[in-house]
Amino acid sequence: MGRAGRSAVIEALPNLRQDMKLDAIVVNAENATSGAGLNAAHAKAILEAGADCITLGDHAFDQKDMLTFIQSEPRIVRPLNYSKAAPGRGVYVVSDRRGRKLLVAQVLGQVFMKRPFDDPFSAVDEVLNRHPLGGSTQASLVDFHCEATSEKMAMGHYCNGRVSAVFGTHTHVPTADTVLLSRGTAFQSDAGMCGDYNSVIGMEKAEPLNRFLTGMSKGRFVPALGEATLCGVFFETDDKTAKTIHVEPVRLGGVLSSTSEYAKSDP
Repeated sequence: MGRAGRSAVIEALPNLRQDMKLDAIVVNAENATSGAGLNAAHAKAILEAGADCITLGDHAFDQKDMLTFIQSEPRIVRPLNYSKAAPGRGVYVVSDRRGRKLLVAQVLGQVFMKRPFDDPFSAVDEVLNRHPLGGSTQASLVDFHCEATSEKMAMGHYCNGRVSAVFGTHTHVPTADTVLLSRGTAFQSDAGMCGDYNSVIGMEKAEPLNRFLTGMSKGRFVPALGEATLCGVFFETDDKTAKTIHVEPVRLGGVLSSTSEYAKSDP
């Protein structure tokens, strides 16, 4: 989310890969450029820092140069059920250093979203039918980018046993429902924002508060630039079955690492 989150991710990825022995790193970066979309320069910086794949979201093409850059960079994944005329693709297969493959797919939800996107469940079906769990890939991940936790949970159960993991993005707040579902699929409703949590979902507090209090706009939303917390989810799969054997949330640095520090930062 904005410069604070982007910088935290770029700085942390090399050490994270080494310290956590990560085979693949997927970054949702759809708010990385000024809080709205992702431009080519910032995408390159995140990939060079160690991301193996970048997913986007409903703000996929807010930065206009992404319309052309995504066509030459397959590691950037836009939603499967975006406009059929949109450039890019909704699926990418990451190959790790040991030759194992991770399928990454992204899809947009429909509930409470500003635009009526195509049915996400049938969009995921099409991909999973082509890439069955434990087939040509050793792991699979669905990034479900949507507003409603109920829709995210429904997707988790719908994909249970068909993918290694379903993690939600979009709402900017890490949820406390990390779970390994009954058929070996890891799930968390929202992976959380990488950004400054002394904010309103990553934005400086004044303008969001003004709009809530008055119902009127006084200025633009501006990304908060304080110390960022890096949030995400770690999961480990069985190479033979592609099912998840361990999953846990990740939170590093910033105000979320200590509630007492958060209280001190803004009395």
